[in-house]
Amino acid sequence: MKSLIIATTILLATFSAKAANLSLSQLLSLYYDVKNALVNSDAGTAGSKAAEFVKVLNTADMNALSAEEHKAFMPLSEKLAADAAAIAKSTDLSAQREKFKTFSNNIYTLAKAVKLSDTPVYQQYCPMQKSYWLSGDAAVKNPYYGKQMLTCGKVTDTIK
Repeated sequence: MKSLIIATTILLATFSAKAANLSLSQLLSLYYDVKNALVNSDAGTAGSKAAEFVKVLNTADMNALSAEEHKAFMPLSEKLAADAAAIAKSTDLSAQREKFKTFSNNIYTLAKAVKLSDTPVYQQYCPMQKSYWLSGDAAVKNPYYGKQMLTCGKVTDTIK
């Protein structure tokens, strides 16, 4: 009986930690969705994915985060929520792309501090906008110009 209780406790603790990590991983995935919508010059999808980002951010289980994750996440959570909410509220592609700059900087800070993905995360740079973004692919697809300058940019950092 005692071993059953211990096994159940361990299983629940493991599930809770994975649920929190899944939420943080979902944030990166939704960020990528926003980025891809901007690459495709799709303001509607960018807005809806940004709204979904805010929803996931607000439902992440803070108690299940490790002390290190909590320390990294908490100072950025309000900034990320504000960035995503601004993108979600706008239907203007230029305004969304402008707000995407700080959104990208803040998610990069989180990705450097907390492992958000089992696959590499690439920080990329647009010299025309003097701005960064993250991608799950090393191939450059510029969210600031879309089809106009799709491959303009370079990889500046790889987070493994």
